[in-house]
This record gives sequence, structure tokens and C-alpha cells, in this order.
Amino acid sequence: MGKDDDLSPRVAARVRESFAAQAMMETLGARLAEVARGRVRIEAPILPGSRQQHGFAHAGLSFAIGDSAAGYAALSVMPEGYEVLTTEMKIHLLAPARGDLLVAEGRVLRPGRRLVIVEADIHAVEDGQRAHVARLMGTMIPLAP
Repeated sequence: MGKDDDLSPRVAARVRESFAAQAMMETLGARLAEVARGRVRIEAPILPGSRQQHGFAHAGLSFAIGDSAAGYAALSVMPEGYEVLTTEMKIHLLAPARGDLLVAEGRVLRPGRRLVIVEADIHAVEDGQRAHVARLMGTMIPLAP
């Protein structure tokens, strides 16, 4: 995945400012790790408050950072002034999310004026090893200024 310089500085700043305004991502300890045109990576620690009863990362954490990664990937391809909202998102849970960190890599599959098709892969990191734990696929709707 590329870095911010794959985007205009204005678009990269818009994505980063929007992410910084999300209280949910702050609550989860998530950080925006990389931004490129049509691609975004978000990382979140698997904190004690983000675990389910068996000690794995809760699916809600995977969904939250996956949805945001896909949404910001969509925002990165929007014209200036536009925003995006999720209209539907499906998650496939592939394996228990063991470890200390989740990494969500969102990307645009098909940009459009009315709908943007997106997906995100979630990996759990444990002892330096990455395991593919979830895949999200969904639709974003562009909102005109």
C-alpha cells in the first residue's frame, strides 16, 4: 500500500482530519496507519475492553475498524467537498482474532457517482504473525456538498 503522497495533500489531510474527529476510533485506541488513493489501513490494539468472553477480539472491533477503513478508502476517491456514508456492510468472520493488534486494510473495488463498492480485510497480529480473521464487503453512498 502506498503512503499519503499517492494522494493530493488536501485529500490526505481531509481523510486524516475526518478520522481524528471520530470519537469511536479514539475510544478503541485505533490509529490511521496509511492512506493512499482508494486504500486505507487502520490499526487498533486489542484492549481488555475490546475482548469477548473467550479472550479474543470482539467481532464489533473488527467490524468498526473494517467499516472505517473501507469508508475512508471511499472518501479518498471522492471529489472535494463530498462525504460518504455506509449503506450496507457484511462481515465474514474467518477465525478467532487472537493477539494484541488488529489491522484493517480497506479498499475501493468500484468507485461510482451513486455507489462505491468497498471491502476490508482484518488481520490479527500475535507474536509477529498475521492471521486473516475477517472480511467485510459493502456499499458506500457519496453525499454531495
